[in-house]
Amino acid sequence: MPHPAPLLPALPALALSLLLTACSTTGPADGGAPASGDRTGERARDRTGTVIAAPSVPGASTTRPSPERTYPLSSAPATVPSVRTHEAARGPGWRPGSGAGVVVAAGGAALVDEARLIARELGLGYRGSAAARAGDVELALAPAQPGGPESYTITARDGRVRISGPDQAGVFYGTRTLKQAVRSGGAMPEGVVRDRPDRPQRGLMVDIARKSFPAGWIEDRLRTMADLKLNQLGLHFSDDQGFRIASRTHPEVVSAQHLSQAEVRRILALAASLHITVIPEIDSPGHLGAVLAAHPGLRLKDSSGRVVPGAIDIGDPASARLVDELLREYAGLFPGRWWHLGGDEYQALTRRNPEASFPELAALARREFGPDGRVQDLATAWINDRADVLRPDGRVLKAWNDGFFRGGRVAVAKDIEVEYWTGKELGARPPEEYLAEGRPVVNVNDEYLYYVLGEPHDFTYPTGRRIYEEWTPLVLRGTRPVPARYSGQILGGRFAIWCDRAGAQTPERIAAGIALPLAATAQKVWDPRPPARSWPEFQTLARTVR
Repeated sequence: MPHPAPLLPALPALALSLLLTACSTTGPADGGAPASGDRTGERARDRTGTVIAAPSVPGASTTRPSPERTYPLSSAPATVPSVRTHEAARGPGWRPGSGAGVVVAAGGAALVDEARLIARELGLGYRGSAAARAGDVELALAPAQPGGPESYTITARDGRVRISGPDQAGVFYGTRTLKQAVRSGGAMPEGVVRDRPDRPQRGLMVDIARKSFPAGWIEDRLRTMADLKLNQLGLHFSDDQGFRIASRTHPEVVSAQHLSQAEVRRILALAASLHITVIPEIDSPGHLGAVLAAHPGLRLKDSSGRVVPGAIDIGDPASARLVDELLREYAGLFPGRWWHLGGDEYQALTRRNPEASFPELAALARREFGPDGRVQDLATAWINDRADVLRPDGRVLKAWNDGFFRGGRVAVAKDIEVEYWTGKELGARPPEEYLAEGRPVVNVNDEYLYYVLGEPHDFTYPTGRRIYEEWTPLVLRGTRPVPARYSGQILGGRFAIWCDRAGAQTPERIAAGIALPLAATAQKVWDPRPPARSWPEFQTLARTVR
């Protein structure tokens, strides 16, 4: 709030002259309207528009003006995630006012959607490419501005706000900061914010295969993610319990409860408008139970003839044809840059001696890869072959870390990103092994970032406080960070909802349960440094700006 200004003890001659003029003694002493030509109603102001109080001048009127107002140095806006830098200034800041609007600077036609959205959220008018006026918010593209495509600058000065960035995404994130600043403090503080993310991949993954979620629920998560400056939504839509998106090529594999392709296109359109990429996942060669229910002849069987749950027979060429047909269909539906191949928990490889348990696969491995070929080589080749199906579309591929095996005749292609989730699986490799190989890694640490419905297998629901106080992108496995020299290979992190016991929580309860953990994750992937706010302060703020 403004405070009364002290009388200035001394002023330069020019400023003193201006103040004497502003304090003319010819005006009425009773506070009535000044006569024509009377300048009593004018005051000298500093560059922020703050009135400067005049000093006492001998011979001047003895009527003392009422105390004027000045401003303390501003503080950074209170947002989640917090801004990286804020240059303080003196002034009232900016707040939505009557007649204020949102405009787009010259050359910023691409920002129309961002401008319309923030105008609607703040209750302002949208005036297109008109010149900015007092009280306005102006959005601008500044290609030469340093900091990367998701960086932005906000300048609050002279009763206006200007948000600029080298790309639409950065300007959009600037509007999220403005929106949260108004929610938390009523205004955008005077000064300059310069902000950028620490990691390029920041997101949420939802297991919609084991539990069906309405399209509207997913859209609500997108809006929450956007306000938190998260930019990736993973959709794990195929697993043993369900296949949840309609298919034209194989409708027989689709579960009764599913999203239509029209609903998915609506989700994708909203995500694109919020600068979020949706990453689809058809997990294979394991976790294919729902697909195999319609194609029982492709189920993997062991040497005794028992069916291996969820596992497809990677030795049967028909298996690859079926999965590739699904990959090609959904690649046409999902236009985003990334694709998740899965690759985890192929049950053939959890046996003590896979070659003895699956002699036909073992024989095929030796034919394909020589006398030292093993079943794990077939599984690795499966991942590489599925990647080859999608690479012509320019996709960046991902796979879970337990699909990257140590040794063997075949290695997973070096360009496939490692989604590191666990060190608890049989034969699990520590994250340093992947990093030492030069592989790019994304952090999905199951110790902190796994929200598993029903808490099976010793999982417990994660807390925002643990993430906020203990986790960083370097903490890939358990609670121990990897050496800082690997930081550049760790592309970011993703919070994950897994629906192992689908009935344990309703969608509404899940949304409430992940709210603070997701906010804490957003804070730490945007800026992994120790937070300035205490956890209680952050908790209060996260609920305020939600």
